[in-house]
Amino acid sequence: MLLSSSILVLILVVGFYMAWNIGANDVANAMGTSVGSGALTLKRAVIVAAILEFSGALLVGSHVSKTIMSGIFDPTIFTEIPLQYIRAMVAALLAAGVWLQCASWFGWPVSTTHSIVGAMVGVGMAVGGTEAIYWDTVGRIGLSWVISPLLGGALSFVCFNVLRRQIFYQRYPFEAAKRVTPWLVMLVVSILTLMMAFKGLKNLGLDLTLWNALGFSVSAGSVAALIAYLFLRRIHVDSDVVREQHFQHPFVLQSLDKVVKHLSRVKAVATGTVRNQASALLHNSKQMQKAVKIGTELPMSSPENQAVERIFGRLQILSACFMAFAHGANDVANAIGPLAGILAVNKAGAMALPNAVQPWVLAFGGMGIVIGLATWGWRVMDTIGKKITELTPSRGFAAEFGAATTIVLASRLGIPVSTTHILVGAVLGVGFARGIGALNLNVVRDIVMSWVITVPAGAILAVFIYSVLDLFA
Repeated sequence: MLLSSSILVLILVVGFYMAWNIGANDVANAMGTSVGSGALTLKRAVIVAAILEFSGALLVGSHVSKTIMSGIFDPTIFTEIPLQYIRAMVAALLAAGVWLQCASWFGWPVSTTHSIVGAMVGVGMAVGGTEAIYWDTVGRIGLSWVISPLLGGALSFVCFNVLRRQIFYQRYPFEAAKRVTPWLVMLVVSILTLMMAFKGLKNLGLDLTLWNALGFSVSAGSVAALIAYLFLRRIHVDSDVVREQHFQHPFVLQSLDKVVKHLSRVKAVATGTVRNQASALLHNSKQMQKAVKIGTELPMSSPENQAVERIFGRLQILSACFMAFAHGANDVANAIGPLAGILAVNKAGAMALPNAVQPWVLAFGGMGIVIGLATWGWRVMDTIGKKITELTPSRGFAAEFGAATTIVLASRLGIPVSTTHILVGAVLGVGFARGIGALNLNVVRDIVMSWVITVPAGAILAVFIYSVLDLFA
C-alpha cells in the first residue's frame, strides 16, 4: 500500500466527483432527446438511466479502454515512480471533472471521453514531454469531432424525411403509422441489438461473428415487430374530418411556395400591365396556399396527430433504454478507468495497470452518475431537447435512431466517433430537415466551440493541477 486511508478516501471523492459530472453532462445529453420531446419526464429519465446505465456499467462494462489507460501516452514514463502515476491520474480525473462541470453549467454537451483524453495528454506532457504522447491516436480522436456529427446528422436527416413521406405526408397518418411501425420496431431492435453485440457483449468475452450478430439481432427485431403488429391492430383513431375533405399532397404546397416566391420577385421589378397581372396572380396564389395548408399541415392538437406521436413516444423510450444501457457498458468504465488504475497501483505498490475495473468501483461510479443526472443533468438536457430545435417524439425518435445506427456502423468500420457528438449531430440533422430556420444557430455555435476547446481545456487544467499536486509530493 502506497497511500494512507485518508488519502484514499480523498481520491475516492475525486472519482465520485468525476462520475457525478459524467451523469450531469454525458448521460444527460444521451437522455436529452427523450425529455425534450416529452416521451419521458425528467423523473422517468432519471429512473431509466439509474437502472440501465448502472446495469450496463456493472454487467458488461468491466473492460478498461486501452486507449484511455495506455494509448494516449507511453506508460513507461511512470515505471520508476508509481506515486507519480497516482498523482497524474488524480490530476486527470480532477481536470476532466472540472471541465465537465463548467460545460454543464453553460448547458454544453461535451464528450466525456474527449475530456479524459485531453487531461491524459496534459499529464503525459507534464511528466514525459511532448515525445511521450501518441499524437497519431490524439489526431484520430480529433478527426471524430468532424466525422461524428456529420454521420449522425446525415442519417437522422434521411430517417426523418422518410418518416414524413411515409407517414405524415399520407392522407391518413395514423393508418400509415400502423403499417410502418412494425417495420420500424424491427429496424430499431435489430440495430440497437447489433450495437450491444458489437460494443457491449464483447466485454463479456462473447466475440460474435458478423453473421451470428446479424442473425441474433434480426431474430430479436422480428419478435418485437410481431408484438408491435398485434398491439397496433387493436387501436383505432378517427381521421381528421377537415384533412379528409381538403387533403393535398405536400409537394403541392412546396410548389406553391416556389410560385409565391417567384411571383413576388416579378411584382417587385415589373411595371405596367405585367406588374398588375403578377399582383393578381400573387394574390390568388397566396389564397390557394392558405387553402392547401389546411390539408397538408395536420394540427399538432388533432387526435390523429397525437396518436401518431404517442406511437413514436413508445419507440423513443425503447431506443432511449438501449442507448442508456450501451452508454453504461462502454463509456462509464472508460471514464472511471483512471480511478481503477490508481487503486491497482496502490495495492501492488508498483506500476500494475488492471485489465478490468472491479465491480464495486463500477457500482461506486454508477451511483455518482445517477446522482449527477438527477441533480444537475437538466441543464444539458434542456440544451439537447429544447434549445437546438423543437423536438416531438417522432423527431426525437429519428434523432436517436440515426445516432444508434451511426454508432453501429462506425464501430464495425473502426471509425473513431463520439457518442455525444453523434447525438448532437443527429438533433441538428432532424432540425435541418425542417429548414435552417428551425435551428438555433447561436446555440449550435456555442456547442461547436465547446467541442473544439474540450481537449486543450482538459490538458491545460491537468497540467496545472498536476503541478500543484507535485508541490506537495
